Amino acid sequence: MTHILKLVSLVVAVSLVYNVDPTQAARNNKFVTCGTVLKLLNTDYRVRLHSHDVKYGTGSGQQSVTATEVQEDVNSHWAIMAATGKNCERGEPIKCGDVIRLHHLATNKNLHSHHFQSPLSGNQEISAYGDEQGVGDSGDHWTVVCTGESWQRNSPVKLRHVDTDMYLSVSGRTFGRPINGQMEVVGVSSPYSGTDWTAAEGLFIHQTEKDDGPKHTEL
Repeated sequence: MTHILKLVSLVVAVSLVYNVDPTQAARNNKFVTCGTVLKLLNTDYRVRLHSHDVKYGTGSGQQSVTATEVQEDVNSHWAIMAATGKNCERGEPIKCGDVIRLHHLATNKNLHSHHFQSPLSGNQEISAYGDEQGVGDSGDHWTVVCTGESWQRNSPVKLRHVDTDMYLSVSGRTFGRPINGQMEVVGVSSPYSGTDWTAAEGLFIHQTEKDDGPKHTEL
């Protein structure tokens, strides 16, 4: 967790969000890696995966997960981590087929799913889950579905929930208060509707930086 705490400090310290510079990205490692903190952009709806300390009023009652059009919101930062009880080397590219956790920095919870219905569309609920140390269970595990050997920063991926085989998606429906205008994030059985996600802004850990500590390329 030490590396994650250092990354949280960097996220809080920098308030502006910069777009990826293609030339700089080409010079750096082109893969999403273990330890990276990023925002995930849904390519169909152009919204970022988001969470906050607001619980669902139905279903599991756990912390809600939504999607937002707001680019600068710090509640959209997620850290790429190994599955519970596993380790990955900081800066190591995430391979297609790897099982990962997405750890929500602002609330210390993990992206989670289970057999509850989502509140708006009746699909599978997506929540954020974990104890005070950020430790959850197998419901926090997601398989990275992509083409090629590893997850490339400029290519969309799908995230398939290990326990239920559902794909992380956006339903297109929006919430009212207290999270007015944010979109519902759900699990769906079909990989073809709203299930593509790409790495947007973030603190990307490169293999050449493993011994020097994290360096941010964009946030």
